[in-house]
Amino acid sequence: MSRPVTSDLPVTTPSTRNSTLVAAGILLSRLAGVVRELLIAGLLGAGPALDAFRAALRIPNLLQNLLGEGVLSASFIPVYSRLLAEGRREEASRAAGAVAGLLAALAGVLAVVGVFAARPLTLLITPGFTGDKLELTVDLVRILFPGVGFLVLSAWCLGVLSSHRRFFLAYVAPVLWNAAAVAGLLAGALAGLTGTRLVTALAWGTLAGGVLQFAVQAPGVRRLEAGLRPSLRTGDPHVRRVLRAFVPALTGRGAVQLLAFVDLFLASYLATAALSAVGYAQVLYLLPISLFGMSVAAAELPELASADPGARVAVRARLTAGLERVAFYAVPTAAVYLLLGDLVVGALYQRGGFGPLDTLQVWAVLAGYSVGLNATTSSRLLQSALYGSGDARSPALFSVARVLLAAAVGAVLMLQFDRVAVTAAGLDLVGALPAVTPVAEGLRGDAPNAHRLGAVGLSLAAGMSAWVEYALLRRRLGARRSELRWGGSARGPIAAGAAAVALVGLAGRLLVGDLPPLLAAPLVLLPAGLAYLAVTAALGAREAAALMRLPTRLLRR
Repeated sequence: MSRPVTSDLPVTTPSTRNSTLVAAGILLSRLAGVVRELLIAGLLGAGPALDAFRAALRIPNLLQNLLGEGVLSASFIPVYSRLLAEGRREEASRAAGAVAGLLAALAGVLAVVGVFAARPLTLLITPGFTGDKLELTVDLVRILFPGVGFLVLSAWCLGVLSSHRRFFLAYVAPVLWNAAAVAGLLAGALAGLTGTRLVTALAWGTLAGGVLQFAVQAPGVRRLEAGLRPSLRTGDPHVRRVLRAFVPALTGRGAVQLLAFVDLFLASYLATAALSAVGYAQVLYLLPISLFGMSVAAAELPELASADPGARVAVRARLTAGLERVAFYAVPTAAVYLLLGDLVVGALYQRGGFGPLDTLQVWAVLAGYSVGLNATTSSRLLQSALYGSGDARSPALFSVARVLLAAAVGAVLMLQFDRVAVTAAGLDLVGALPAVTPVAEGLRGDAPNAHRLGAVGLSLAAGMSAWVEYALLRRRLGARRSELRWGGSARGPIAAGAAAVALVGLAGRLLVGDLPPLLAAPLVLLPAGLAYLAVTAALGAREAAALMRLPTRLLRR
């Protein structure tokens, strides 16, 4: 029989401090990622070499995403956190050691197989790649695959550190992954490498980054679990609980990854630079998801897992407040991406080999993703609530539904959008609509029509399907926790604030005229952000009031 939960952590309000620490770590790692992408944009632009790197990075990252943080959040962290909360440290240590050993063995075997099977894997995932582009992708897959095992173990370290409420180190560690990638890219550029050889240098730096990301967390885990011993023990009852939750969680993550690979499969038939545009857009799209969705969800998961199962009112209060906090930041971000995204993309990327047409192409892809931004960020918290209650099956099923919908809709939309090209004179229709087949291979790399919008079909389908997943999660939790709506009690103020962002931002855009994006962006976005804060504060949004008090609190300190 389980012992009473002894954790004295509060269960009636969101873990604001913990989510702030998670957000701070994520922000630093994402900023490092933005620096990486800025250098990639300046040194490589958008083209076949970068397409090959994007594809090669995604193929081995399947293991990291399948066996890493998402699955461990659903299976390992709830079990380990509850054992710690009940004071059963020795049992928690044994379970953590067994999970570490099993993960290391599985990831190691799969990484070796991936190196030797790089060619058939690449042919399977990107059948549209041919010639030098295919050969480069195969070589890059062989370089990148061994680093995945270290990234999986890094995710296990994150699970241990998070369960002990050591959030910052766990979420700031990816800074080293990005820093190593940047170092490899800069070293190659300083050595005079270009194109294929420069992308190869970037891949070697990325491999080193995976090792560093694990190495920086391992000492912290060792201090917390001095008696931990990796093993392959599966007979432990707590390990069996982890494994029982692991399978449905793996199914759910597998469904999400399947969508990524379906996107990759489909995008290989789009015009050249489609994958590059997706990569640039996802850096911006994933930033608010990580900062506002992941930070709250990650901080709440140990609390929800260790809370008294009968404390339904307290748990519902945590979820409602968490949804309010997530939406407060996600909704205006989506408004900016949809209406002013060219200023954001241009300010960050438009230099060197990245031109104005690249900016418009990436903005269009980003706008498609942004349709589902609030749904995706809110879903992270709802998934944590189900994981904390021991239900890993429902999120898995809902992820499968989202994948099937996004794949079906995306396949249709991408063919239509790939007939539309961004040119200096505006949008140009290339080919007849409706389309039922991909653009002919000989036309995919045609320079005058290279900036096509096929990837917008994929991003728009992903954004729409995110709302379906959110609705399913909300309905499932509604049966458990009463009704949960996005935005919580601040839904009205947040919507009014988003409208203010749109009005002020579009007016500012008219005023700045043809200023370069790097100068125009702060002149437009800063007033829009202040308008959002003023409107939401005037209408009583708690998060806005807290932000308004922040300068005074800092001055007092």
